[in-house]
Amino acid sequence: MDWKSRRITTLLEAALLEDKAANDITTALTIDPALRATGTILAKESCVVAGIGCISAILTLFSRLSPKPTGRFEVVSHPEIFDGVHVKKNQAVAVIRANAASILSTERVILNLMQRMSGIATLTNEYVRAVASVKSKTKILDTRKTIPGLRALDKYAVCCGGGLNHRLDLQDGILIKNNHIALGGGLPAVLERALAGHKPGQTVQVEVRTPAELTQAIAGKAESILLDNMSPKEVARALKLIRAALPKATVEASGNVNLKTVRDYAKTGVDFISVGALTHSATAVDLSMKITADLL
Repeated sequence: MDWKSRRITTLLEAALLEDKAANDITTALTIDPALRATGTILAKESCVVAGIGCISAILTLFSRLSPKPTGRFEVVSHPEIFDGVHVKKNQAVAVIRANAASILSTERVILNLMQRMSGIATLTNEYVRAVASVKSKTKILDTRKTIPGLRALDKYAVCCGGGLNHRLDLQDGILIKNNHIALGGGLPAVLERALAGHKPGQTVQVEVRTPAELTQAIAGKAESILLDNMSPKEVARALKLIRAALPKATVEASGNVNLKTVRDYAKTGVDFISVGALTHSATAVDLSMKITADLL
């Protein structure tokens, strides 16, 4: 993750502006502006950590937004703790040494982002480990079911958990879904147009829900087929047909996938399983920040 990129900087700045972090009246009225402090971010539960880089990025942005000088800051963590690593309950994730007001005013934004990202990473890792437990080569994918404005962070968190990103946006890949099929004159017609008009390097994927649509997708030589809302047995049957007719086509399963069923889908041998829950239903992990004044 490039925490200094324009896209991420804009996102983080919006979060600070939303919280009016540079106008923290409680801190301004109660804390000596010259006081320096240490803030320790603690994991209140076992999790896969994600978003450590946002701490420095947020403090840097806050120094620009703050009407008062904030001075230098330092963010340190144990060499063995970085994004994607499992941490235990009560383990320190990172330590911030900075102006006390800076830490207090940015605490909630830092924790909000890291809690969500670590929650996504932790849930993703549960799916990845579930698939690995059946010795499957199937990869776990995310979807575009992300919080508006936070997609870059959501999808980065998926990678921290061991998953892979599907399309980043609508320009990133071609996926013909049921509404395209319904509005575009049927699967054969829309698939033919997509294959004729796509650019080199773009894979044309089509979503199929029924045996009839599967037959049409195979006949139209789809480059990738997404088997939507099929049972593991139906996926296995469909996969056999696809492998026989289109051996180079990638196959993805989606819908009805949860931690109880993902192993059965992985056992079919599909290349990918996409799970919207990774980003739309992940529970934020419990992180806290303990702040103490530095002794002179």
